[in-house]
Amino acid sequence: MAITASLANFTVPTGGTSGTLLMPKLKYRFRAIFVNFGSSKGDVVELTKQVVDIKRPSVNFNPFALDVYNSKVYLQGKPEWQETTVNLRDDATGMVAKLVAEQIQKQFDFLEMSSAATAGDYKFGMRYEVLDGGNGNVEPVVLETWDLEGCQLSQADWGDMNYGTSEAAQVALTIRFDNAALTPLSPATNIPHQPFGKGTTTVV
Repeated sequence: MAITASLANFTVPTGGTSGTLLMPKLKYRFRAIFVNFGSSKGDVVELTKQVVDIKRPSVNFNPFALDVYNSKVYLQGKPEWQETTVNLRDDATGMVAKLVAEQIQKQFDFLEMSSAATAGDYKFGMRYEVLDGGNGNVEPVVLETWDLEGCQLSQADWGDMNYGTSEAAQVALTIRFDNAALTPLSPATNIPHQPFGKGTTTVV
């Protein structure tokens, strides 16, 4: 009994009392969904299955200083979303390589040296979902959802091949996007999430 009771004292005391530790989100419980990537329409599950790791969004508010008498005052500048990165396994069927090549072709035709007429012709969407570990007959609960809009590849790196290693080949993508929105899970509620644009992405 004493051992069980001690679990209520594992957190930092606040207001003279302690409490039980909340379960953290785990880095390996996630899925990344690409929308309208390459020549595909809607969710591209082939890429989702091959994701190795992904970087969650980061925003910089670019604060600037106003010089005043004897001091400085800092104001918020224009917010800027930083690039994110995704590493994909380069599968033996060539599906990942094909989809990445199609997206690059949408952004710029290297054979004809021709670019897209508008950004809407090549931009895609992304969705990151942090999960609780459910699978199979147990539907996973989405703990956190990030929607990324106006995405484009700023870099694609097919990496190296090496006789001295026993590793899967990977394709590393660096992605620039225009905007992001976070939908966290409300306490004890699995929020039904609607993908932005219902499977489409628009450019303003």
